[in-house]
Amino acid sequence: MPEFIHDNLIVLVRIVTIIPLMLIVTLFMGKRAIGEMPVFDFLIVVILGALVGADIADPEIEHLPTAFAIIAIGLFQKAIVKWKISSRRIGKLLTLGPTVVVQNGTLLFENMEKIQYSIDNILFMLRQKSVFNIEEVETAVVEPNGTLSILLKPDVLPVTRKDLHLLQHTSAIAFPVISEGYIHHETLIYLSLDEVWLNSQLAAQNINDINQVFFASISQSLQCNCISV
Repeated sequence: MPEFIHDNLIVLVRIVTIIPLMLIVTLFMGKRAIGEMPVFDFLIVVILGALVGADIADPEIEHLPTAFAIIAIGLFQKAIVKWKISSRRIGKLLTLGPTVVVQNGTLLFENMEKIQYSIDNILFMLRQKSVFNIEEVETAVVEPNGTLSILLKPDVLPVTRKDLHLLQHTSAIAFPVISEGYIHHETLIYLSLDEVWLNSQLAAQNINDINQVFFASISQSLQCNCISV
């Protein structure tokens, strides 16, 4: 077999084996590794990417040691996360803390210099939050993952239903009860309902076969909304 074809087959086999392993390790590491992205988790992701990239691109690299390294890094990350949770001191050492960059409509330049954020950075992030006037900001904080959290001054906060004394006694959440002909029995149990009630709701909407239902949901006011096939 020509060396070119042999090397390509090795790369193909490594892709097929290493990607499922990466998926398993990433799921094991948890949501915070892909959602929050603090400094430590960012380093882990960079290292994993370098390992996998080198393993796939270079057939001469031993495959099993790479797989072992990926598993070991995943276990190491999980152990460090548990250590951070159990020790506040360790957590502070491994994670950047929040930094206040705006207070009472005024930029705090000393804090901005500590985290190396420019005025343009802060103004851009404020615009992403639909804030175009810095004087409207009571407090703005750069979080450990680099996002900006803001608290507007009371006089520019949007009016809520509570402000207008229009209280909503139930939430607007709707629970899925049928998906592509499959009944979510846990939803019926949670709402203290049964299939007899569900069938009566479907019949009221001229649906006699549950397989005709693509999706159906039940609101907390026990209203059933259906989308037929």
